Amino acid sequence: MTYSTLKKDSLAFSLLGAAQAVALVRDGAALPQALTQVFAQSAAPAPTRGAIQDIAYRTMRGVGRAETLLNNLASRPPEPTLLHCLLCVALCLLADVDDPAYENFTVVNQAVTAVDSDPQMAHAKGMVNAVLRRFLREREALMASAVKTPLGMWNYPVWWIDRMKAAYPQQWQAILTAGNAPPPLTLRVNRRKTGVADYLQSLSTHGIGARQIGADAIRLDNALPVAQIPGFEDGLASVQDAGAQLAAPLLDVQDGMRVLDACAAPGGKTGHILEIADVDLTALDNNAKRLQRITQNLERLQLQATLLQGDASTGSAGGGWWDGLPFDRILADVPCTASGIVRRHPDIRWLRRKTDTEQLATLSAKILDNLWQMLRPDGKLLLVTCSVWPQESEAQAVAFAARNANARRLPAPGQLLPTADTEHDHDGLFYALFQKC
Repeated sequence: MTYSTLKKDSLAFSLLGAAQAVALVRDGAALPQALTQVFAQSAAPAPTRGAIQDIAYRTMRGVGRAETLLNNLASRPPEPTLLHCLLCVALCLLADVDDPAYENFTVVNQAVTAVDSDPQMAHAKGMVNAVLRRFLREREALMASAVKTPLGMWNYPVWWIDRMKAAYPQQWQAILTAGNAPPPLTLRVNRRKTGVADYLQSLSTHGIGARQIGADAIRLDNALPVAQIPGFEDGLASVQDAGAQLAAPLLDVQDGMRVLDACAAPGGKTGHILEIADVDLTALDNNAKRLQRITQNLERLQLQATLLQGDASTGSAGGGWWDGLPFDRILADVPCTASGIVRRHPDIRWLRRKTDTEQLATLSAKILDNLWQMLRPDGKLLLVTCSVWPQESEAQAVAFAARNANARRLPAPGQLLPTADTEHDHDGLFYALFQKC
């Protein structure tokens, strides 16, 4: 892809970068990794990286409708892939009348400029101009036609929509709608350093609107870069969804306990546990790079834990990462499809396959049974997933209890469906707590 002829502060540059990221997602890359690659290739300055990221995320939330519109606007699928993705990016921006990011004329003009800058796409600049201008002329009719299809209406794969209807016949529309909304910026106040009331006052002093939505949870009225959040670098607060902040309190940790946080990266729950109690905590993850993120988070919070790289489904005493000493508490944040956090990761819906749920549920069951052997009698294990699919959540908990007669299920929230309103604002998570008899 050629960036050299475009000004790095132009919308054309950002459109091209976002289109490249979308193309990489189509090839199977997660959006954050795709953006990292685009930033490295383009040498984009920080403000432009922000624009590319914003446009790419907007596109992931609306690409189903854009694909539907493009099928009605173009006589055949545009080639190459980058051209196809650039048109989807532009159509997503033009179709968003509720929260427009740019003037319509600017989007069309800059999309044509972006196409003209790339030798492999320059031949199509007339077509791009015609398609986008036709959309603006016929927007009402084209949008009405697009939303008659499930893909155009909901911006999810059809199999995902059908599965949501089957799992939640009363709530499926609200769940899909919540997943299409941009997420809030929610903070967890570090109770070791400050209190919620004091921190809210600090935010107010800096002109930042916020409100409390959980025991330690504060939602900002408007998202900000963490560098602009008062006290963030000093560890006064961390970014963590309000639903995810339930994990550490549910685990019921007490000073002096030996605790395992399995599948721990990026370390949000690890930090929260250590903020609540003075414990001997082991954070386990099988990915070395993800372990580095835990290290960075703990250094900022000035907290300590033992970090181990290992597979939570294995690691028996004498032959793996576990030293054979039982744990008092185990947090099992097991692998899942992440179907409950699509508002934060809108690319997930396009990357997942129908078969992923069964495969991940099988792996998670193996992890739970392995970790259960490491728990002391009377100890507690908390099963957590960021999924809304019953096979990964309630069905997993029921099956685990059936396999382990010495597992007594304790009260826990169960399935939290994603929601966003004035009183509640959290992702879709599942919690099941077990005590070893």
